[in-house]
Amino acid sequence: MSAALRETESAARQPSPLLELDQVEVTYHRIAIAVQGVSLQVLDRQIVALLGSNGAGKTTILRAISGFLGVDDARVSEGTIRFDGEAIANRAPHWVTGRGIVLVPERDKVFENLSVEENLDAVVGRRAAAGASMRQAVYEYFPALARLREREAGYLSGGERQMLAIGSALMCAPRLLLVDELSLGLAPIVVEQLAERLCAIRRDLGMSILLVEQNAPVALGIADYAYIVENGRIVLDGDRGRLSGHQDVQDFYLGAGGAGRRSYRDVKQYRRSRRWYG
Repeated sequence: MSAALRETESAARQPSPLLELDQVEVTYHRIAIAVQGVSLQVLDRQIVALLGSNGAGKTTILRAISGFLGVDDARVSEGTIRFDGEAIANRAPHWVTGRGIVLVPERDKVFENLSVEENLDAVVGRRAAAGASMRQAVYEYFPALARLREREAGYLSGGERQMLAIGSALMCAPRLLLVDELSLGLAPIVVEQLAERLCAIRRDLGMSILLVEQNAPVALGIADYAYIVENGRIVLDGDRGRLSGHQDVQDFYLGAGGAGRRSYRDVKQYRRSRRWYG
């Protein structure tokens, strides 16, 4: 068998990505480029993490996928975003949600004046009866919500709000769940529990998950693949084994290099200087 034929057969065996971004550029107010040349993939039933410091462009990437760029006077100005083979860039959020992509935002996660159960039912509206089985599944994934179903969401703890936000997203029966900053402001034990629940949701519901996270140990603990974002660009990617063992990632994201370095690029420059002057 020729090498060309082997390559063709190997490519044919590779699963098609559920989500694919190809050289995506996002522009704010028609002049400010926030994301440039971003390419990434999420396969079916895969957990993928976007890692990076605050302001790196991770949330902008999620907004580009979910359709929420318009509320910030931004748009995908270059490149393509495809979900299950269909172009979705610059479509309205409700249209994207209807295709099976649901965002759990970093802020404004819940309706504070509604109870836990009302929050869940509000998502499906007139189809609330049809969503009863999914609501029960949400309570099984998050037993705390079942105990608090009558409590107003405004009185929930941060961890309970995150559970409710994920549960509300599940009520839409997504194929791809986008989670923005799972661990932000939460105690480590709560973050660990949430990460375990995401793994169970992926396993049980056959769902793909794209997770934006600053806490690299948490993200790399559950992700099949990860991308590191700096200044609106992908600077490194790989499976969890490759990234966990990468010296630069260890120095900055996993704490091996100490505090005080502001970015992944700083770490690379620091390491070069050590080689040069050492």
